[in-house]
Amino acid sequence: MIEPAQRALVEVLKAESDERFLVIVDQSRQAIGEAFFEAGRVLSMQTEMYLLPEAQRPLKQVPSDLVSKLGNTDVAVTLLRSLPEETAFRVALVKQMVQHDVRLGHGPGITEAMMLNGPMKVDYAAMVDRATRLMQNLDRADVLHITAPGGSDLTLKIRDRDWETDVWLPDDRISNLPCGEIWCAPIETSANGMLVCDGSIGDFGRVPAALKLFVTNGRVTGWECEDDAFGNRVYEALTLDDDADLLGELGIGINAGARVTGELLEDEKALETIHIAFGNNEFMPGGQNRSRTHRDFLVRKPDIVVTYQDGSQRHLLKQGLLQMS
Repeated sequence: MIEPAQRALVEVLKAESDERFLVIVDQSRQAIGEAFFEAGRVLSMQTEMYLLPEAQRPLKQVPSDLVSKLGNTDVAVTLLRSLPEETAFRVALVKQMVQHDVRLGHGPGITEAMMLNGPMKVDYAAMVDRATRLMQNLDRADVLHITAPGGSDLTLKIRDRDWETDVWLPDDRISNLPCGEIWCAPIETSANGMLVCDGSIGDFGRVPAALKLFVTNGRVTGWECEDDAFGNRVYEALTLDDDADLLGELGIGINAGARVTGELLEDEKALETIHIAFGNNEFMPGGQNRSRTHRDFLVRKPDIVVTYQDGSQRHLLKQGLLQMS
């Protein structure tokens, strides 16, 4: 796993020799952490590893001894299992990274399979080209109409909301590992219709049955699912605070090595998928949602029809396939 770790450090996080590199890991991901640690040493970085306190999990806040290390860190990676109860902790950790100007590779849910055979072993140049062309085709977009075979039928507005990608470091200097998506913060109160998640949900994994979310003026106003217990668990996560149920993100997967496995970190990068998130988007251009949580919902094989600011239209995705000029 050292080689894909090294490529991620160089290609995504732009790591250089003598920079201070912090590997943040939990017990379940120590083998991956050791690979990144060795990759940092190969690159002649000043490398340190921090093990999350397992006895205190699920964590609610960033441990003070971890915060104290960030002032002496240039590059960091977070390699840990993804727990629904730790979403607020992860949002707080990302905020700390931004405040300390750390370039972060964020990998909640990363697995050895991703490192060895999946989205971490990928053609980065091809992803950069795909991201660039897709974002060009979304320039000056106004309204998006999203439909999908699972039943989604949702409109939202993105006028003057810029797109970002994690295949190169955005302005806030945070990228997922594995990377492979473009995203924007839609106008938070603009979404109306029905979103049907037929893939996976952040921290919850694969859906046992399709979950319908009814959305009015950007907020989730109701849900339906054949698995009532599962639907209740998800809805509870969407009511963590006042804006946990408010629109936060639209993302499009562009990583040809990513598969839909039930681990959202990888799933949301897969081709022929999009994801809609509710909750925090304050690190995205124009984002206004300050929720303590952020929850992604994956949709398979979507269609997206774009209406541009000049009134013209184009079918950008058909059954998940990109229709790009």
